[in-house]
Amino acid sequence: MTAGGSHLGTSESQAGASAKGSGTAKRRAYVAVIEGFIGSLMMFIGSIGTGWIANGSPMIRQPVVIALRTEGWGVAVSTVLLTAGAMLLIRSWLRLGQRLGDWGASSLRNVVVAISAWSLPLVFCVPVFSRDVYAYTGQGRLVMEGQDPYQVGISTLSNWFSLGADPAWAEARTPYGPYFLWLARAVVGITGAQPDASVLLFRLLAGVGVLLCIIFIPKLAELHGINGARALWISVANPLFLISFIASAHNDALMVGLAVAGVYAAATRRHLLGILLVTASIGIKPITVLLLPFIGLMWAGPSASWLRRFLMWGATAGISFGVLALSGVPYNLGMGWTWAIMDPTPGYTGYSPSGFLGQQVEVLANALGLPGGTLATWLRTGMKWTAIGLVLLLMFRGDYSRVVRRMALAFTAVVMLSPIIQPWYILWFLPFLAVTGIRDDWQIRSLYVGVTFFVVFGAQDQLSVWSFVELPVDASSLAFFTALAFTFYLLVLDVHTRKLLIEGKPLDLARRGWRWAAEHTAARRADAARRADAARSAVDRSESR
Repeated sequence: MTAGGSHLGTSESQAGASAKGSGTAKRRAYVAVIEGFIGSLMMFIGSIGTGWIANGSPMIRQPVVIALRTEGWGVAVSTVLLTAGAMLLIRSWLRLGQRLGDWGASSLRNVVVAISAWSLPLVFCVPVFSRDVYAYTGQGRLVMEGQDPYQVGISTLSNWFSLGADPAWAEARTPYGPYFLWLARAVVGITGAQPDASVLLFRLLAGVGVLLCIIFIPKLAELHGINGARALWISVANPLFLISFIASAHNDALMVGLAVAGVYAAATRRHLLGILLVTASIGIKPITVLLLPFIGLMWAGPSASWLRRFLMWGATAGISFGVLALSGVPYNLGMGWTWAIMDPTPGYTGYSPSGFLGQQVEVLANALGLPGGTLATWLRTGMKWTAIGLVLLLMFRGDYSRVVRRMALAFTAVVMLSPIIQPWYILWFLPFLAVTGIRDDWQIRSLYVGVTFFVVFGAQDQLSVWSFVELPVDASSLAFFTALAFTFYLLVLDVHTRKLLIEGKPLDLARRGWRWAAEHTAARRADAARRADAARSAVDRSESR
């Protein structure tokens, strides 16, 4: 047995369907594929009016673009198309999973076809849900001009504002590894920092990461006795993955793809290759450094003594950090990437568990006259240290056959207990959970909720609308209510998707809820009447005395 582990006994491990059943499933799957393609196409059109176009892009001088971005009707239509398209993509993803419910022999091909079809319009859309890709161009320019992105922000560049990057990047040091800076410099060298061409090349780089996931996620899943098609559907076909890694062109796609490939290599006893691939992932974005201890465990083997484990941990770290140190020599980058681990970004996001709980503690403590801000900071710090403790626990405890699962849980703990979570952060650990088993119960429903929440959040939070455009309802509110209406449709009106999201029919649930409320109210009234009768009886007895 490899470090991939044994069969986990989840519902996704099933025998292949018959030829007739597979053909029927294939025909049904194409309905969801076409529906998702239409959703992606809607997003493409909507992105022209509300996506992030750089100030230096010639696109903003095109008549169609001008109409969609300066006229109220154009912005409104673009907002609705972008949001409804994203929500239609969610429905298509859910329906694809239903239509491939037997996960037979042709399922993997169907999922790959769906990913390809849904990605195609997104490759050409204006960046949506994030404009970090424009900061990549700025950081490539810094390297090309001999400046150190680990020391200065892109505001040191001439005419930096025309790049289209968020002003938050103006003074921010880059959190990325040396390999990504090499790639960013190469992109700028090819495009001359032209924004639109640079976005396209960064998308192609992200596409390499997506391709690595498509290749190695099914393979890694099969090592664990998990259906590879279902694991790929969960982790790559989901709309949050496609929007974040294709439409937004986040470099996290390449980081995740290299990490998955490295873990697969290590799990199949090609340990040195695994270390080098994970090191390449760290060189894109350093967060995957936490995978190294688990790669070391795979290298140590199932019956390793503690001495051998510590030796393999040291060898793994030595090889990886040695390669990264040498990689810092070109362009004088050094080991500047380590700041991203040692000095993380301050603050918190309100929707992260740490951020949300901290806010509640602060409000409650302030109401009681206690130092709410201090207590909230202590809570967030405590949750970060809890994550570190869980990583150590999972390093030192657990079966060798479940080492990839332990790694997935450690990664999940680090992300979910962090005070800052961006929507695409959950995509870092999702592939590793998928390949080791996500059950068809609260686990998959939690994923549905998480994906839908972050897609809705991105749709209303990341819209590029010029301030002079007059709208009867602001674009963010329009996007929010569009997404809310579509969510209601998925939960209540759609006879197919409501089965996935709610156990039981909504009307039946409502009737049970009303029946429970009525019975509870009647019981309270009866209890109150009994207490009143008892009180009157007591009064009568006291008067008779």
